[in-house]
Amino acid sequence: MTANAPSRAVTAFVVASRYMPVYLAIALLVVVAAIWVPALLGGVALSAIAPYGALLAITALGQMLVIITGGIDLSVPGTLTLAAAIMVGIGGQSDEKIVVAILAALGAAALIGLVNGVLIGGLKLNALIVTLAVGQVVIGVVNRYGRSFPVQAQVPTGWSAWTSTKILGVSPVFWLGLAITILLVVGFRYTTVGRRFQVVGANPVAAHVVGVRVNINQISAYVVAAMLYATAGVALAGLLRSPGLAAGATYLLGPIAAVVIGGASLTGGLASPLSTFAAAFFLTGLNQMMRTIGLPTALQFVVFGVVIVGGMLVSGDRIIKVVERALRERKRSEPRENKQIINHSTGGTG
Repeated sequence: MTANAPSRAVTAFVVASRYMPVYLAIALLVVVAAIWVPALLGGVALSAIAPYGALLAITALGQMLVIITGGIDLSVPGTLTLAAAIMVGIGGQSDEKIVVAILAALGAAALIGLVNGVLIGGLKLNALIVTLAVGQVVIGVVNRYGRSFPVQAQVPTGWSAWTSTKILGVSPVFWLGLAITILLVVGFRYTTVGRRFQVVGANPVAAHVVGVRVNINQISAYVVAAMLYATAGVALAGLLRSPGLAAGATYLLGPIAAVVIGGASLTGGLASPLSTFAAAFFLTGLNQMMRTIGLPTALQFVVFGVVIVGGMLVSGDRIIKVVERALRERKRSEPRENKQIINHSTGGTG
């Protein structure tokens, strides 16, 4: 048992190293903000950023579930916008219809996720093409559905009031995002379903050989992910009060970037909900800092793109390879060092 302790420690270090860059990036962002935009670190600014960081985190957590299965989901903007539109259309500015509207939004999203999952997990079609096509169909439905109510129509007053209230100085949307993150952390670490989900994502061929239904795993991931997008859309509708038909347009690349920067393996299997949550707040804080500085929109896109590329360059997969290579080199050098010590000792006694 003692002999296995170093091995377990090394394994834990290798796995943890893939998630370090996001926390280093946050530390660097805090230092830069403290020098250039100290107001950004104030309580008022952080309270304003928190709900939008949580929205990106919720959508990123959905994308993370899909990426764990080795897929990708480009239907996020359409699904999120549809959920926001349903809060306006079915909500009808009536507080009595809030629950019905939320359930309808989640149900519609689950249907979208099911279509994605069946086409990808069941029929083995390309995830990139399928989700892009389904997303376009959903956007078309949203544009058609949006004509059924006035342009300036709002969500129920009670819903917008709830998302705007403060719990411990922060919007409930932030606590919702944190709760979902903790739920996923606990699920992955302490439940059989969560552990099996990650194992299947890491090696679907081996999982299929031992009798695990990999297609069900993939379908479930797309369904749950879509419901998380809808959750973000419903919350966003409350914050905006009158969400437009392009409310989710900005949520195409952001969630993917958060998952990548959060250290997830793009080949599937490994990801950290907590690191993904942190990465979402890093991107939200970076975006807010650029706006506060007054950086032109064109340069904001450039910086955001550079950050995404940088996240790919220091992705979890690359870090793992570097750490594993360093450990292998160290392991190879140890026998040579021991042999030199033995030879030196033998020569000394002779």
